[in-house]
Amino acid sequence: MPRPHVDPDPESWTTASPQGSGCSSGLLIPPLAVLLVSGLLALFAYSPFVTVSASPISPAIADAPVPNSPILNSGYAQSGLSPIFTPEVQYWGSRIAAWSAEFGLDPNLAATVMQIESCGYARATSRSGAMGLFQVMPFHFSTIDSPYDPDTNARRGLAYLSQSLQRAAGDARLALAGYNGGIGIIGRGEWTWSAQTNRYVYYGAPIYADASAGLASSPMLDEWYLNYGVSLCQQAHNSLGLP
Repeated sequence: MPRPHVDPDPESWTTASPQGSGCSSGLLIPPLAVLLVSGLLALFAYSPFVTVSASPISPAIADAPVPNSPILNSGYAQSGLSPIFTPEVQYWGSRIAAWSAEFGLDPNLAATVMQIESCGYARATSRSGAMGLFQVMPFHFSTIDSPYDPDTNARRGLAYLSQSLQRAAGDARLALAGYNGGIGIIGRGEWTWSAQTNRYVYYGAPIYADASAGLASSPMLDEWYLNYGVSLCQQAHNSLGLP
């Protein structure tokens, strides 16, 4: 089924004070007890309502699925990934964190790339020949590399992402453009970018911004999923044996 857009802000729930109501029980209550019960009812009747707001990033739910989030996997709590990413990407959370640390990258930036490139499907192959989790082109591998091996694929892909980020002087948007279209385009006018690179940045930059902002869901990731991710993520879901 299509991944639905979910409002990231849960509703506030209000608990009303108990209201006195009587019913005939056939029992007589001693006068002192009547006074005591009446006093207690009066106390509750004049107490203010208690409003409890459920925060999507509350520490109280850090180890549980985020309320009203499309993500049903709580692995982000251990990996440090934003909860906006799909369960197929969350599956790789701890490894994304380790791979990113090798190159001094934000795991959420690496996860953004994996989300768009493969949705966590390690055997993904594009029509242009890009391979694996990070859709790395063949010329980035040595003759002894196993391109579809997750560790090898991640290291080749994230090494290039790191170079792109350095060339972009830390600008994640430009780094994403360089990752897709080649680092050389970073110094060129955006009007020279291909339609594919513009589309990549159109989705990637807001998804990363939402992840960095600590949101519980991402409208742009939902849009990407509906337009491009349904089949890809289903393949990843099946290959990973997720419920």
